[in-house]
Amino acid sequence: MPDDVAMKRSVRTEMPFSGEKLDRLMEEAGLDVLLVTSKHNVQYLLGGHRAQFFSFMDALGISRYLPVLVYPKGAPEKAAYIGHHLERYQIEVGSFWVPEMRAASSGSVDAMELAIEELRKLGLAGGRIGVERSFLPMDAAEALRAGLPQARIGEALVVLERLRAIKGPEELARLREASERIIASMLAVIARHGPGSTKREIAEDLKREEASRGLDFEYCLITAGSSLNRAPSEQKWEMGEPLSLDSGGNYQGYIGDLARMAVLGEPDGELEELLGKVEDVQQKVFRMIEPGRPGGELFAAASRALASLPEHNHMHFMAHGMGIISHEAPRLPTGGLMSYPAKDAERPLEPGMVLSVETTLSHPRRGFIKLEDTVAVTAVGREILGEGARGWNRGGTAAHP
Repeated sequence: MPDDVAMKRSVRTEMPFSGEKLDRLMEEAGLDVLLVTSKHNVQYLLGGHRAQFFSFMDALGISRYLPVLVYPKGAPEKAAYIGHHLERYQIEVGSFWVPEMRAASSGSVDAMELAIEELRKLGLAGGRIGVERSFLPMDAAEALRAGLPQARIGEALVVLERLRAIKGPEELARLREASERIIASMLAVIARHGPGSTKREIAEDLKREEASRGLDFEYCLITAGSSLNRAPSEQKWEMGEPLSLDSGGNYQGYIGDLARMAVLGEPDGELEELLGKVEDVQQKVFRMIEPGRPGGELFAAASRALASLPEHNHMHFMAHGMGIISHEAPRLPTGGLMSYPAKDAERPLEPGMVLSVETTLSHPRRGFIKLEDTVAVTAVGREILGEGARGWNRGGTAAHP
């Protein structure tokens, strides 16, 4: 079968998401059709499909990879997917609910031109088109405007985030696995490294450990001693010093993101006290996580807990949604390094939502002390995913690598 013709398939009859919910969200946003172009949302809507050739990089030749999923409201039987020529092999052996799978593009502009063809066939050349503005390159956006000058372009990012916000049992299982495997990787690395190990060596070892446990390593933010610098470097970890590991690892498309602490030798009384204060804030917020409670109340609880501490000027709290990406719906932050509109702060938490809860102490003498946890909202309260290793984990208990 030539690459440039449509691949008609109807192998899978069930969609991996609620079409009814998506249609309702589109109606509320005033959209007739979606052009989904982010890899993570394409992955979600297609039930896990991700182009293997473009898993880590989008650039190719003089253009870039741009998947486009065309979803008309209320008519999934008329949906179409535009993929790159190299995706034809995965499409041939895969199972998809989208009836028209086209492995036919080479770059961003021709992918959009093929999507425009689909919109014209649907009679939506003058419709209300939802796009992900942050994931639509300028040349493709210009092609869309030029090809459909009568169309009205709207934002679809919030629609897609709210569709993903409630996780099903399989998604929760993957998030749980990601969290537990990251904790296990951290403990193995901490045990292997002793005095003189550099932050770079430890971070590289964590990358290998996560990969050996079936995770796609994404990042490691690491501090040692009194330094607040979180980049891997040649700085050495020495006796008596704290070590902070904050790492993201992806398991079957879902990210785990946790932070744990370690020390070489026995932690002194001050270190025990400082980590205890961080843990106390975490626990107070955990108790607030339950269905029906507005997410913004977690920040109010954290603010009350922090205000009572003498170190409050050096402490920071954050809570955000987790799933296919880090920092997704529910969006709760009201400030800090990851500041964006808190669109969901007044909305009630619902069973199936997953949150990252993190408390940080940037101590001017003792360094960076942090705990970050992943918490799922359940029908009756909460479940912490990957709960172990919350205290001071001792380094160097196994042979040095």
